[in-house]
Amino acid sequence: MNFIKNNLANAFTLGNLFSGCVGIVHLISGDYQTTAICIIISLVLDFFDGFIARAMNSSSNLGGQLDSLADMVSFGFLPGVAMMKMLEPFGNQLFGIELPFEIKYFGFLITLFSCLRLAIFNLDDDQKYYFKGLNTPSNTILIFGIYYLTQVPLPENLEFLFGENLTNVHFFPSLLSLILITILSSWLPISPIKMIAMKFKSKQLKDNYPKLALLIGGILILLIFKTVGIPLIIIYYILISLIFQKQLK
Repeated sequence: MNFIKNNLANAFTLGNLFSGCVGIVHLISGDYQTTAICIIISLVLDFFDGFIARAMNSSSNLGGQLDSLADMVSFGFLPGVAMMKMLEPFGNQLFGIELPFEIKYFGFLITLFSCLRLAIFNLDDDQKYYFKGLNTPSNTILIFGIYYLTQVPLPENLEFLFGENLTNVHFFPSLLSLILITILSSWLPISPIKMIAMKFKSKQLKDNYPKLALLIGGILILLIFKTVGIPLIIIYYILISLIFQKQLK
């Protein structure tokens, strides 16, 4: 019984890692739908491994290390591959300049800085009720959300924004925008910006305004924008965290 208690959370963590590996394989082969399912599974398992460890009082240094290693694959390597896929069509051309390598490998900058963010997080004892910098799961949702929009037609209910019929219209970001997104999503995870964490320090309503604003706003964005709302939620998350900077502690 003690063995199960001590290792149940670790089993969830390893499940997160397995799901991330499967998601990457399908992402490389172009099966974005299976990858999306794998990311959702990894997100759920990543949430519950910590929850179970705290509930069963089975937290350990091993569990913390396993969690970071699993996140490195599911929320570090996977978004790097997603950005690589988006940069792939541009070959080795950078604004008319022929490079000695394909520009797609620039996408792995996200992976490198995700690794750095996880290492910093492991050594930081302050991030109990907030995150310092954008956490890797959110960064993954942002990058894969943008990639997902390049694979599916834009929702027809957004015609009022674009002023045209959106039937079978896809989103195709420019090379410049992808490079800027890569740089931004590499910096945000290691930035000093305090980000909202869905961990409740108290039951007082005033202490939880940032979390409620994030939750309600996120639901509304999804209802209105549907698939387009996936990356928009992360942008909203960043903006609402900036607004409530002084309350995050």
